[in-house]
Amino acid sequence: MTKRNIALVAHDNKKQELMTWAKDNQALFANIGIYATGTTGRLVEQTLNRPVQRLLSGPLGGDQQIGAKIAEGAIDVLIFFWDPLEPQPHDPDIKALLRIAALYNIPVACNKASADYIINSPLLHNDYKPDLPDFSAYTSRQTPIDIV
Repeated sequence: MTKRNIALVAHDNKKQELMTWAKDNQALFANIGIYATGTTGRLVEQTLNRPVQRLLSGPLGGDQQIGAKIAEGAIDVLIFFWDPLEPQPHDPDIKALLRIAALYNIPVACNKASADYIINSPLLHNDYKPDLPDFSAYTSRQTPIDIV
């Protein structure tokens, strides 16, 4: 079976909820690689007592690093406990991350209920291969500068 990688991201008001969820599901993470942004990564390492691929803090570019890892095919699932009641100064980065996840057909959980569904899915723990997007029509299209 191919080893899966999950990205864990949480806004400040959701970090404790994510740590509790991760601890409750620690056994399911045994064979899963973990990427995480900034402080979330440090907290996950402490909570699960295991190494995490730690990236920058979200506002400092970590959300964009996670998006790049998705585009490279390194991340299979995004668990992002975001706070819908708190405005975020880096909201465009968050929207870009969610856009990349949708574009590359990556499952996304934005709260505990959807994260429970994903982490307990047999698809995550077996050889499921999601459809990869075909961007050939997009990348081969002509732009106005090509026509001149």
